[in-house]
Amino acid sequence: MEHLSGDDFIASLPPLLAGPVLRRTAPDGVTVWVALKFACTVKLEVLATQQGGQQLDTPLLTGQRDTVAVGQHLHVAAVTAHPVGDQVLTGDAIYAYDLQFVADQTYTLMDALRSERIPTATISYFNHQKPTFSLPPDRLSDLKIIHGSCRKPHGPGFDTLPILDCLLEAAATQPQERPHQLFLTGDQVYGDDVADPLQWVATAVGDTLLGWEESLPVDSRQTATPKQLPAGKRAKLVTTQAGFTAGLDNKEEKVTSHFLSFGEFCALYLLERSPVCWPVDLPPGKEMTSGRQAIRRWDKDRHHIQQFMHTLWKVRRAVANIPTYTVFDDHDVSDDWNLNQTWCLRVLGRPLGRRAVQNALLGYAIFQAWGNTPWQFEADQTGGKLLAATQRWSRSQGTDGEAMAAIAAYLGLPPAHDHTGLPEFTQDQDVWVLKRAAAAIRWDYTVNGPCHEVIVLDTRTRRGYPIDAEPTAPPMLLCPSAFDQQLSKPLSQGAAPPSVTLVVASTNVISMKVLDWIQTWQLKNGKVFSADVGDSWNLNEKALATLLTTLFQQRQSVIVLSGDIHYSSAVRLSYQHLQSGQQSVLVQLVSSAIKNQELLTRLLHTRLKQWLLPERPRQWFGWSDPPRMQEGASYPSTRSQPPQWQCRVEWIKRQPTRSATVDPDMFWLTSPRLKSAHLPVIDWLKFWNTRWFQAGQEAVGMNNIALVHFQTDQRDLDQTAPIAVLQENYWFSAWSPVEVVCSRFQTDLPQQ
Repeated sequence: MEHLSGDDFIASLPPLLAGPVLRRTAPDGVTVWVALKFACTVKLEVLATQQGGQQLDTPLLTGQRDTVAVGQHLHVAAVTAHPVGDQVLTGDAIYAYDLQFVADQTYTLMDALRSERIPTATISYFNHQKPTFSLPPDRLSDLKIIHGSCRKPHGPGFDTLPILDCLLEAAATQPQERPHQLFLTGDQVYGDDVADPLQWVATAVGDTLLGWEESLPVDSRQTATPKQLPAGKRAKLVTTQAGFTAGLDNKEEKVTSHFLSFGEFCALYLLERSPVCWPVDLPPGKEMTSGRQAIRRWDKDRHHIQQFMHTLWKVRRAVANIPTYTVFDDHDVSDDWNLNQTWCLRVLGRPLGRRAVQNALLGYAIFQAWGNTPWQFEADQTGGKLLAATQRWSRSQGTDGEAMAAIAAYLGLPPAHDHTGLPEFTQDQDVWVLKRAAAAIRWDYTVNGPCHEVIVLDTRTRRGYPIDAEPTAPPMLLCPSAFDQQLSKPLSQGAAPPSVTLVVASTNVISMKVLDWIQTWQLKNGKVFSADVGDSWNLNEKALATLLTTLFQQRQSVIVLSGDIHYSSAVRLSYQHLQSGQQSVLVQLVSSAIKNQELLTRLLHTRLKQWLLPERPRQWFGWSDPPRMQEGASYPSTRSQPPQWQCRVEWIKRQPTRSATVDPDMFWLTSPRLKSAHLPVIDWLKFWNTRWFQAGQEAVGMNNIALVHFQTDQRDLDQTAPIAVLQENYWFSAWSPVEVVCSRFQTDLPQQ
């Protein structure tokens, strides 16, 4: 690790370690996130442009903010620019932004991007070398939203986030054509299932940038630093001492390098977003471990990570040029995070487990949540107080107990019981919820545009665990008070609903029938941690009934953006209120995985799945007071209370795959020095990679990213014509692996 630490390593880094990342963007405010190796004042200027973004014009918004000292060599800021005068940004133009970093000298954006080791860097599509963006348009037919989830550096296949860079570059001069918003819907990083080479890098980089080594509470009598818990050797500690469940059920390989320290999580975010802190090359397995199996595994992961590193420059450029919004799912902390009451008691009741969760959530707050809701991180707000406590804790090299306790409270972690050490719960109607400080950060938020609204749900920290059920029972993914705060109130605001309502829910509202069978069997046999039993909304019918009732009381049509499941699909739920006759529609659009395809998802991608286990229409009858639902083709007349509503679920078939001309030469995708990895056995089968066999209609099971857009009949002056919603999934074809192809899912929505 010598070359990833010390003064020479710090000196070799450019001032800007990661970013700029364009975050929350509105007509009267633009937020940009950056991470630097020294403290400074960050100045942001948003400029008008001419000639389709090619020529810079006058400044429209300005702002500045001092960086927060996360570590000795890690300083972070999310700076927001506000209007200079009365003029605000509009949705029919291209804007640019520029940054300056004022310390002992003033660095321009290009100065901050480069160093002797990194002499060239590009984050712009124009000669002026400034990042650009467009706001969401007034017309729904022009709106374009990108979404995706689950990006694991050593996951098989190519990273598909660079495809976004190609889409932006192709439409850089056209404000109506370039994608307007990016929603990353969970598992942006993996705290568990970490490749040994990645942990080897992250531990060294994290400790170096912090300038100190965290003392982790291994047990009640012993502490250890991250370096004393080396890559590939953490499985037993993580499972027995921290209590994490990711390594149960013969999955020990998932936790051999599980992240634990704050420095590791900080490094992970930098390494996922930027090529700056990576070494030029990763050492081979024979130099780092012993045993044939361990060496082979290291080299396999090394290959996938080096391919990931090779295209990071495009990822960095993409997120600098599109407003980016995020929400966590379980892997941003650890597999099964807050899955059920048993998990909470098992992990949060152990010092090492609690510390690791706190470190992961603090990393999320600084590197992700700050840009989602920047107002929460002003000095007098909860997020600002969290940042101040983080500075005190880091300055003390992790010894300031009061600062650590304050961090836990601001993050919303439950207090530990004085005698048992277990996390405390409180009652919310008929469920238990993790107790949290009144001033804790809210992770949910809304984003409003001229023709659409997006409601982003926190379905991880506000769960309701049934009081009258086993601790392993599937939870309500939103407890009753969270339903009111996160859905009912946002939906009731405003004089009239926008053209389209989108809800971001990390886990699926409706999943495949075969997965429901598997999870129901696992629940009956007590194997809830082997396949995330309880993360799908439809495994808790009360929660699903409440969700549908809450949505359709305020909206006639809703689009749910989801991820998690490592395949992409589209599902249409048609809802009818039996007394009033009101008809409503929910369309679930799933995009997963950006980089984490698996053998199972590749099978779902083919014709084999729809031959053997096709997804057939499903039907439920439901009641609103109290919320409940029952699946079946007909309602039994013997029941005393007739149902109040019914719904029908149908899977939308993906249309034939077509070539996507996102980049004609694809020079950026591969490097001659990257040798081919060993292919799975199925890829050697002649029929497997044929276009005909790969043409399954229910899912895209390859690494992919999705573009959502809309078609409306502009001639319909009464606005009664339906809206067509389309999800275009971009992925690398199996029959020509360096070719980007596209599959479309399409259905109609009624007007609001």
